[in-house]
Order: sequence, then structure tokens, then C-alpha cells
Amino acid sequence: MDPVPHATTVTLTGHLMDTGILARVLDDVLEYGGDYLIEHLDVGRQHADESRALVRISAPDAELLERIVMRLQTHGANAVDPGTATLRPAPTDGVFPEDFYSTTNLRTYVRLDREWLPVDRAEMDCGLVVGERDGREGGRILVRTVPVSDVRAGEQVVCGAHGVRVEMPPTVARGDEEEFSFMSSAASSEKPQVVLVRQIAERMREVRAAGQKVLWVGGPAIVHTGAAPAMVRLVEAGYVDILFAGNALATHDIESALYGTSLGVDLAKGAGVPHGHEHHIRAINTIRRAGSIAAAVDSGVLTGGVMHAMVRAGKPFVLVGSVRDDGPLPDVHTDVLEGQRAMRAHLPDVGFAIMLATMLHAIATGNILPAAVPLVCVDINPATVTKLADRGSAQATGIVTDIGLFLEQLARELT
Repeated sequence: MDPVPHATTVTLTGHLMDTGILARVLDDVLEYGGDYLIEHLDVGRQHADESRALVRISAPDAELLERIVMRLQTHGANAVDPGTATLRPAPTDGVFPEDFYSTTNLRTYVRLDREWLPVDRAEMDCGLVVGERDGREGGRILVRTVPVSDVRAGEQVVCGAHGVRVEMPPTVARGDEEEFSFMSSAASSEKPQVVLVRQIAERMREVRAAGQKVLWVGGPAIVHTGAAPAMVRLVEAGYVDILFAGNALATHDIESALYGTSLGVDLAKGAGVPHGHEHHIRAINTIRRAGSIAAAVDSGVLTGGVMHAMVRAGKPFVLVGSVRDDGPLPDVHTDVLEGQRAMRAHLPDVGFAIMLATMLHAIATGNILPAAVPLVCVDINPATVTKLADRGSAQATGIVTDIGLFLEQLARELT
């Protein structure tokens, strides 16, 4: 005799057809081993109208049903009757309970008793820890996202999908003239770059006017393409609030400031110079002798470049290294968990993120950003933006172009 299936009904609201969300939800139900029945579908008639669907999901057992519901929440689907959250203590430091709720990067709420509590700073691939009240008289209980490496034994962790709901960021309907066009399209090299750059510049002005921050994530191609002076102008104009990078961007920027080369190539002539292959390691050694990038600026050893401009402007930067790094510079986090924590500490108040020619750092930053933060990725390689979106940063949109040309145009718009 076949077992009685476990079932629940989920609801979706938004531009379900234009964005393909409904199709992805149904595909995921079948892929995970469940089944579905569309109970109700109200399709919007105009471009600006949202659609709403009620879908009954069934599975052979309760555990599989929970996993399916958690998966569907990555698309903004929520159970009609979510119940209340189940809490279990973390069994030991750095370990969640086995059935912990795996988070998305969407705005998330947890229901304890009858109250829906907002989760502090959405981040994908974490757990939800319910803690003490926020300190104010009558303050709410705090719910926060916590990476598995940071959970501590005994902390109360949300388990299963009960009592959790998510909110999709506003979706853009085709034909909506009020939205930035780059926010509703995939990466392409065949769009008018001048228009896209102008739109990005306008978004940065709006973010700054709103008192929010612009986060930059950069790779060494900023220096290799000769675009560092343009980025310096943007730093000095106040459009670079935070910089995330690896050892390479800072190293070659400093090499350029000290020797006029990047990877040993004269940036003015585009040709190699004698002993140029030594310049980057000599630049690292110079900064290590000074003690830090800031100390090198303060002592007059470092007098130009992006890192010099960041120090002079009092803007924070986080450099996180890898196993292939030379040196590295003394400011580089060589413990990746400490690097992640340092990056997360700078995310509050970020209203816009722009990523330039750095696949690995772009993906790493996308993984810790809430989906509500607009994210633009600029690279000569279309695969960089594709991989960023494939790894959960669905809000990522891209411009396929040369970094040097892009930064020069952006600097002209903003400075």
C-alpha cells in the first residue's frame, strides 16, 4: 500500500511569467522528488500587474517536503500556513542541528508564537540563530544569520521550514520604463555602453544622496588596463566607500605607484622593462618594511595609486588572500574565515555594489550580500557574470567590456 503523501500549499506573488519563477518552482518540485497541483493562478493583464499562484506541494515523507519548501523559498515561495518556528540548540561549536534551516539571501522573517520577527541582514547558506532581546525596553528578540563556522554550542537554531517566510525583492516587468534597463537584462556586449554607464552613475548619485554606501570589488585588471587613475578620481570624488579585493590588486597598484609598471610592464609604453618581473615582490617588500599600506602612506613611501587614495580619503578596504599569493602584503587576511568576517562587518548601509574584473572575489561578495542590494558586474569575460548569477546572486547584472574604457567613462560621468 502506497504511503499517504505529506502536503502543503505555497503561494507566489510577482511577475511570475516574465521572470520564469513559476516554471522554476514547478521544475524544482519534480527534481526534488515531489509532486504539485496548481490550485489557483491569477495572471496579471498589464505589464505592471503582478500574478499570484497557489500551488499544492506533496512528497512521500515530511522530511522531503521540508526540503522542497526550503528550496522553493529561494524563489520567494512561502507556505500558506507556515506554523511557528522550531528551535534546537547547536550541539557544539561550529555545528548546526542536522535539520537546520538553510538561508537564502532574500529578506527573511521568523515566527515565534504569533509574532513575525525580521532577520538581521539576509545572507545565503547560513543558519538562523534566535538570541536575546535587542536591549531596548520591550525590544524584540533578535534573529540573525550565522555562518556554520561561527555558531556556538547551545545557541538556539531555527530548524525546518516551519515558521519562516521570505520576501522577493521587487521584480521588473518588461516594458516598465520607470526602471533602469540594466537592472532587467542579462550580460551582453551588444548594448550601448554610454547609456549603461550613465545609468550606473545616476544610481551611485542616488545611493550617496540617500546616505548609503557604494561597495567596490576589484581585480588587478584595474591596474593592468591603466584604469587606476580613473578609479583614484572616483575615490577622491567620494564614490568609493568600501573596497574589497585580493592581494593582487593592491600589490600591482603599489607596484605601479613605485615603479610605473604592472606585472613588470611599463604602463606608459606598454612594454616590459629590465628586471620588471621583480617589481611586484619588491613592492610587497617595501610595504612590509613600512608595516602596512597606511604606514607607507603616512611616511611618504607610497605617494600615489588607488590604495594611497583610499588611505588618504579614510575609506576602508578589506584584502583577503589565497594560497597563490606572493608575500602577501601585511594588510591581507590570510585566514579566509577572518576575511569573511571582516567583509561582513562592512556590509551595513551598502546600497549598491559594483564588481570589476574579479570572478572569485565577485562570487565571494555576492554570497554575503542580501538580494535587495543592486549588484553590477563588469568584465571582459561574460562567464564571470554568468557564474555569479548561477551561484545565487540572481540580482547580478553585467556589462561585458574592457575595464579601462568603462572606468574612464564612469569617472567622466561622476567627476
